[in-house]
Amino acid sequence: MNDIIAGVELPDTEATTEATRLVAEMTNPLLFHHSRRVFLLGSLQARRLGLEPDPELLYLAAMFHDAGLLTPFSTAAQRFELDGADHARRFLLERGFSAQSADVVWGAHARHTTPEGPRGLGPPCAVSPPPPGPGAGPPPAPPTTPEVPGRMGPEIAATNLGVLTDVIGIGLDDLSPDAVEEITAVHPRGDFKKGFLDAFREGLKDRPHTTYGTVNADVLEHFVPDFRRGSMVERILNSPWSA
Repeated sequence: MNDIIAGVELPDTEATTEATRLVAEMTNPLLFHHSRRVFLLGSLQARRLGLEPDPELLYLAAMFHDAGLLTPFSTAAQRFELDGADHARRFLLERGFSAQSADVVWGAHARHTTPEGPRGLGPPCAVSPPPPGPGAGPPPAPPTTPEVPGRMGPEIAATNLGVLTDVIGIGLDDLSPDAVEEITAVHPRGDFKKGFLDAFREGLKDRPHTTYGTVNADVLEHFVPDFRRGSMVERILNSPWSA
């Protein structure tokens, strides 16, 4: 019988069992518990928004999404999201998953740090709302999912929703407090804020150039005294073009 936590059934397949073992052995308890919470919270957010991700693919995406911060996954000087994405894609292909499924999980990893605004989570919105009629007040702010991941399919959206909820609390108030308490009882946060930022600093400090244009630069800017964030303005002004 599959485990059920906060009303979410954990998929029980050969691939999910192997992924659980690998992440438990090759990362650390902080990232392991975070990854499981991402699956559970992402599943609850997806259910609330009417999304229907494939549970197995969502689980695999959630379990490996931060693996690129640590060795032995980090084998190239590239964004850590891509390290984890490349590893997860190989993992799926080696176990007989289709290229399409492997690409879905790859996309969930590669886009999981796409930033989101502070307004909260709502259903995906593919088109802008119509303009208000004469005399109407200003239109309400459109509901937001992760702006790019939210339009890339339910597994990619749900992974990002789980990350946003667990890391910065977006959408947390939309979930049942009892469900959240059950999740954190099984997968405790501990001193998650400090530990998570420490993991990011350690995982990125030796490849600072890979953080250009991402929220990862925020971590190095805060914790590494000599880090200097790259600027698109500087790149344009310093390009070899004369004008």
